[in-house]
Amino acid sequence: MSATFLIIGLGNPGLKYAETRHNAGFWFLDQLVNKTGNALKSQSRIQADTLRTQLSGHDCILARPTTYMNNSGAAVRAILDYYKVSAENMAVAYDELDLPPGVVRLKQGGGHGGHNGMRDIFQHVQERNFLRFRIGIGHPGHKSAVTRYVLGRSPKQVRDVVDTAINRAISVLPLVLDGRVPDAMTELHTGQ
Repeated sequence: MSATFLIIGLGNPGLKYAETRHNAGFWFLDQLVNKTGNALKSQSRIQADTLRTQLSGHDCILARPTTYMNNSGAAVRAILDYYKVSAENMAVAYDELDLPPGVVRLKQGGGHGGHNGMRDIFQHVQERNFLRFRIGIGHPGHKSAVTRYVLGRSPKQVRDVVDTAINRAISVLPLVLDGRVPDAMTELHTGQ
């Protein structure tokens, strides 16, 4: 792929939410930004913090919406429009209740799976075939406990397992950027 590639991490802004499970997409993006040795820059007009960088020889925009999770769609639309990136050249990282901690799945296309951030993106982005890094955070066991669970903190041992899985997901990005998505999926999903 020679076009610019956009990688977005979803979460809620502010210190109150920084360590909550719902911010796993931010954790993904922060690890990726740290590997570049650079920092995100605030872009209030597009409601996001962004970094334009080279990853494995590809032009990439790393972005973290500054909106709350349930309003992610407007920021994602603004980022796509501002940088003139097609949604087919986008990957979104977010927390996934239906996967256990330590598992990250790379998926192309599909529905929102009940995730409110993804649901809002679908309200603003017509193209649904973009890539998703679904970061497992586990499920509390009952639907009524989900909100408190996702807005709660993981125990340190669990957070370490999630961070290791995120690092593994980041390691397959060169394959994604080279257009070898099936190879990236195989490498990421094998042994999880």
